[in-house]
Amino acid sequence: MADVAIVGGGPAGLSAGLFTGKNGLDTVLFDTDGTWMHKAHLFNYPGIGSVGGSEFLATARQQVDDFGVTRNQGEEVTGVEEHGDGFLVTTEADEYEADYVVLATGASRDLAESLGCEFDGDLVDVGVSMETSVEGAYATGAMVRAEEWQAVISAGDGAAAALNILSNEKGEHYHDFDVPDTATSVFGGLIDDE
Repeated sequence: MADVAIVGGGPAGLSAGLFTGKNGLDTVLFDTDGTWMHKAHLFNYPGIGSVGGSEFLATARQQVDDFGVTRNQGEEVTGVEEHGDGFLVTTEADEYEADYVVLATGASRDLAESLGCEFDGDLVDVGVSMETSVEGAYATGAMVRAEEWQAVISAGDGAAAALNILSNEKGEHYHDFDVPDTATSVFGGLIDDE
């Protein structure tokens, strides 16, 4: 049984996977490669001067792979349902159990609807943590926004969902800050060693 199942391999799903995998949660990510990113070229993503969408995806996929995420490339999720204290994710090939599920399926809201998530008009209703009305189920990206579908916004949605999951697992608000070895010499007393 996985800690987290992520449905979708665009910026939101890969961002969620990066944070959960990096922080030791057993994560499985389903990616059919149907993302709009292959048609994009990023000029408006902070820290990236210019990169094609497919190149961006290749880098992000390598990052989640490096952090131990099980990425089921090409395996399409056909259903998600509540199961015990978590979720059952069904594909044509198999069934997977997870404590949490992150829906990162672009504008497709079918899985959120079948799971029983509440909607606000045509959009999946979420809070700032990206959690839906179904406890432990998160929705991200275009399914929760009418217009703002930029990669950087979707990646932020995925990060918000992952950080909320990590906070739930750790029992306190969790920040994922990477601190370089030189931080003490640069920032001195501003660093909290705990």
